[in-house]
Amino acid sequence: MRRLERILLPVGVLVALFAIWELYVDLGGADPLVLPPPHAIASALYTDRATLWSSFTATAQEVLFGIAVAVVAGSVLAVGIHLFATLRRAFMPLVIASQAVPIVVIAPLFLLWLGFGILPKLLIIALVAFFPVVVTTTAALETVDPELIKLMRTFDASRLHTLCRIELPAALPGLFTGAKLAAVFSVIGAVFAEQAGSNSGLGYLLTISENQFLESQAFAAVAILSLFAIALFALLTVAERRALPWAYRPKGDATR
Repeated sequence: MRRLERILLPVGVLVALFAIWELYVDLGGADPLVLPPPHAIASALYTDRATLWSSFTATAQEVLFGIAVAVVAGSVLAVGIHLFATLRRAFMPLVIASQAVPIVVIAPLFLLWLGFGILPKLLIIALVAFFPVVVTTTAALETVDPELIKLMRTFDASRLHTLCRIELPAALPGLFTGAKLAAVFSVIGAVFAEQAGSNSGLGYLLTISENQFLESQAFAAVAILSLFAIALFALLTVAERRALPWAYRPKGDATR
């Protein structure tokens, strides 16, 4: 029943929002050429499915590779920051500053330096997505029970052994949290990267659709991007539950 409720509640909210949206446009609240009603978007999803699918596959490839780069680079940097105070002082200001630079400013530079292949898009996506991985993983490493660290020291464990056996496993929930946030941010980064310079992908299709006043197709592309982000978030949540079952035990339950 709880699983059914978790599915029905968001579906019910979406249906209500779409109904209000449809009525708002049909009653003259907005020009359909500017804000297409849901039925027009659904029609575009079907009639333009070939174009949307080819664009989606290009974007999905960029996003998945970008997430992988962000998770690997972010987790490595988080461990380095945790272990070495010098790295923290040197890199944390740069990590924070990287998120304050508008993507629309640096994306053309990456394209100028690296061309119009997949590499500059991966770098843009990774730049957008690695920040939450660094922050959440670093925070998780710093909140490890200090008594466990002291216990490892009493057994004369090395720093590396303590890191591998105690700190990294304890930081996995933080890493998964960062990865889930990165999955959402990476979709946004992919759109910016494709709009800056590309001949494929949903971001490129959004630009073309808006230039040709094909708002239904543009909103269909946005719908696919939203569903893709939700799917990535859900898959990572399932993976987290599988990898870290103890993190989802009810409090006080020592038997399950």
